Amino acid sequence: RRQKKTASHAVTELENTKDCSQAGNPLLCPSHPSEELRLFCEQCDQPVCRECVLGRHRQHPHDFASNVIHRHGDALRKLLKSTQQHMGTLEDVLSQIDDTGTAIRSRAEAVATEICLFTRGYVRAIEEHRDRLLKQLEDLKVQKENLLHLQKAQLQQLLVDMRTGVEFTEHLLMSGSNLEILITKGVVSSRLTELNSVDYSTCPSVDDRIQFSPQERAGQCCGYEVFGAVLNKAVDPARCTLHGEDLRSARQNQRTGFTLLCNDTTGERMGQGGEAVQVTITHKDKRDCAVKPTVCDNGDGTYYISYSPEEPGLYAVCICVKGQHVQGSPFTLMVKHKFREHQGVFHCCTFCSSGGQKAARCACGGTMPGGYQGCGHGHKGHPGCHHWSCCGQVKESSECLVGPPSDTSPRSLLRTVAL
Repeated sequence: RRQKKTASHAVTELENTKDCSQAGNPLLCPSHPSEELRLFCEQCDQPVCRECVLGRHRQHPHDFASNVIHRHGDALRKLLKSTQQHMGTLEDVLSQIDDTGTAIRSRAEAVATEICLFTRGYVRAIEEHRDRLLKQLEDLKVQKENLLHLQKAQLQQLLVDMRTGVEFTEHLLMSGSNLEILITKGVVSSRLTELNSVDYSTCPSVDDRIQFSPQERAGQCCGYEVFGAVLNKAVDPARCTLHGEDLRSARQNQRTGFTLLCNDTTGERMGQGGEAVQVTITHKDKRDCAVKPTVCDNGDGTYYISYSPEEPGLYAVCICVKGQHVQGSPFTLMVKHKFREHQGVFHCCTFCSSGGQKAARCACGGTMPGGYQGCGHGHKGHPGCHHWSCCGQVKESSECLVGPPSDTSPRSLLRTVAL
């Protein structure tokens, strides 16, 4: 009622309109209460009366309501059907959401039960592994202590015997007469000699090397894989060995190396790294010529030692672990000159490779009749197989036995003709 366009319109409650339609009473125009709504304005999309058509809806397309009800009703039915389909889809989705929520809760409870069972078993396995490690540690401690006690008892008894012999000998020499000394000299000397010949270790029979390695695989316990092991191995430099094909020979300016295998006092492989390995490689003739090696810890008790010598000759190699030489150290290393490549051709004979030139020669020493100095198939000196024309070697992947040709060398007469 506050707008000018609708200020004069008659306003009817929707409930009253519904009641009128249900009662079969005709619907009257709000703008013209005496006129019935029988027409429909297509442009304004609303029912109108005759007065409205003659008035402000004069230029608008319109038709009787009974004529357009089918078209508009079908559109509403189509929209209604589409909406109903969406409603069904939404109901299905909501049902699936409820079912999925129920399944998630059930699955979460089942997984929680599995987690509890797993963790209880895992904790039980870890506790059992802990008890096993502590038992191993206790047994190792008792074993080391027993060995120390045995060594201590033996050394104490030896000390008592030596002290008794020393006291008796000192008393004899100070208080005994000459005749008494001469009479007991043999027995006393024999006893002291026997005591002096007793072999005993000047170091404790065992060491305090007890370590725990949390990264060490310890197998399975109660069906679970566990980690952590008690280690008591001590490396013995005298039992460490060196391995490698090029252990005692190398080439100039060519990187090579060998492997150091560390073993414990029983000869078993250490199985872990971390040892202090010192390597020195020095030239025997040139004191200022040394090779700087590289030591790579493989983490399994082996160490790869690589180096690249710059000068040929004899080298002294020393490998020490814990300041002591390993087995086979020190040793002599021969560094040869760098690999000499062949300057000739690998051929069957000079006759073929030179095209039959009589001036060409071959290092194999073969000759042909008629003044031909090279080699030919089946002639004197021919090796009977392919060979290098520069040095006569029959192996293709080999080192040349002669150096590069020079103008002043007699070797300059040996020419190689390549196709």
